[in-house]
Amino acid sequence: MRPLFLSGLALVWLIAASAPALAAKTASLDKADISALAEDPIWLTLLHYQPKRLGSGYTSQADDPDFFFSERGKTSPQAEMSATLAAIRQSGGGDEHASCRFPARDRWLRSRLDLPDRRADCPAYDEWRETLNTEAVTLVFAASYLNSPSSMFGHTFLRLDPPADDSSTDLLLANTISYAADAAAHDSELTFAYRGIFGGYPGITTIQPYYEKIRLYTDIENRDLWEYRLNLTQPEVDMMLAHAWEIRERNFDYYFFDENCAYRLLALIDVARPGTDLLEEVSTHAIPSDTVRWVVDRDLVDDIHYRPSAATKVSFALDQLPPSDQVLAAAIANGYVKTGDPEVTGLPEERRARLFDATYDYVRYQSEAEGWPREFAAPLSHDLLRSRSRIDDVEPAAEPSTPSVRDDQGHDTFRIGLAGGELGDRSFAELSLRPAYHDVLDPPEGYRPGAQLQFLRLDLRLFTDNDELQVEEILGVEIRSLTPRNAFFSPLSWQVGFGGRRSDTSDDKRVLVPYLEGGAGGSWRLGSQTQVLAMVTADAEIDDDLSQGYDLAPGADLGILHQSPRFSALGGIRTKAWFVGAREHQDALNLSASWHLGRTMSIAAGFERKHHDGRYRTEWQLGLNAYF
Repeated sequence: MRPLFLSGLALVWLIAASAPALAAKTASLDKADISALAEDPIWLTLLHYQPKRLGSGYTSQADDPDFFFSERGKTSPQAEMSATLAAIRQSGGGDEHASCRFPARDRWLRSRLDLPDRRADCPAYDEWRETLNTEAVTLVFAASYLNSPSSMFGHTFLRLDPPADDSSTDLLLANTISYAADAAAHDSELTFAYRGIFGGYPGITTIQPYYEKIRLYTDIENRDLWEYRLNLTQPEVDMMLAHAWEIRERNFDYYFFDENCAYRLLALIDVARPGTDLLEEVSTHAIPSDTVRWVVDRDLVDDIHYRPSAATKVSFALDQLPPSDQVLAAAIANGYVKTGDPEVTGLPEERRARLFDATYDYVRYQSEAEGWPREFAAPLSHDLLRSRSRIDDVEPAAEPSTPSVRDDQGHDTFRIGLAGGELGDRSFAELSLRPAYHDVLDPPEGYRPGAQLQFLRLDLRLFTDNDELQVEEILGVEIRSLTPRNAFFSPLSWQVGFGGRRSDTSDDKRVLVPYLEGGAGGSWRLGSQTQVLAMVTADAEIDDDLSQGYDLAPGADLGILHQSPRFSALGGIRTKAWFVGAREHQDALNLSASWHLGRTMSIAAGFERKHHDGRYRTEWQLGLNAYF
């Protein structure tokens, strides 16, 4: 027993003597590694660090002091890592412990460093994860919506899908993660656009049920949804959720062009699967459809599903009716014809069933979207359902088919144009640069027909007769929404734009003047790819070269637009009546066309014949547009 006892004492002495050395070694290793580890791309992504634009070092895009443990954490990855490690090593637990506030940091640091195995108890975080019950993640893209500045380019968010083997699974009840500007409810659209561009709003990450998103996007705003199921593994899904917890109540300033809804979701995917480097694709702007394209190109998508909006479904159902039945449907919906009238009962059963189905869907849609009075819509809906119930053995109408080209498969949004032409008797070469997004003469596939949204386009001209380089136009924003009217829908077509452009003065000079223009009217379809338009317009120009320093002009636009995968054209006449200064009536005949060479290049041509102040002038050009 005595030798055994002495051996035990010796072992205890050796352990006690070596413990400080081992602890010092671990601390030394941590301290030596911390500088290099703080430069790890995963750590930089977790803290949203980006290289400084001027000088060396980093700055975090997080704008909330509570996101950092170190006072220097905003600009020092090393200081924030040291402070995070110190906080994680503190004893205790509960929801305010560092491991509970920042579970993604805790998880990654434990995978890289020899930290204590004991992890703090985090009841709030664990309950949150259990409630979300997420097995897979789906990236959802909501199509563009021109009536809202925040959604002109579309919108993206993440759906958190529960286990697929659960028989009670209903994806409508799944939760979503979304990032958006925390705008005041009373802010106007112009205020939102201004503050969104220049960073006047905090951005917030929110969790909402998917059915609420569907109601907003598909039922109210009439936007189709595309669902891209990501091929993330369960550990990657868990890492994404851990980081979503970290940022869910933190402020990240919202910027309309770059640090927007799509940008924050790219960061979550980069955290979930290190090495995807989706944020590296972002330069001056992050357009949602572009970001979806990057996700698809990185082979991150397993499956794609199309969810048409309520308006798409109703329009499709009505379009499937014969023309005579469409007239009947409009008459029934407006109360001019009853479901029991002879012109309805005389139809074959299958046509009557289709007529009742389409008309009921239309009435229900108008009640939701347009606020038709309940005292009118409810009895009519009941009458339609009762009449439909009397017809057996007729299957429901088919759903809209999936578009052959998705929004992320349309042309890239950055465009460069090179052209040559003549203005009067002067020849010129023109360079056009447009960072975003689309006009009606670009390849139309993947974009809304009749929709145009251009930002920050610059047109430069070099006149060959005297080698004079001029700015022809600086386009700030140009929006055009042409939605055809018919017997069922009467949308307003409209346009608005501002920037600087060359304008003719009364003394025959062309000067660059700031302008603001707008218009409203209607458009009507001629076939499946062509529409005519008529608008009342208003223009304002401001410049010292104008006789009064400014000028105003009411006017009108009449035109015809054709859009197809191979060829697009826009032609018409435009008239303006300047009435403040010395200028007179201005009329123009114009025709522009593009021959699309796939979705990456177009041959563009334009012609204009203008009459102004008793003078006629012709301008034409021919060039090539490339999309990047």
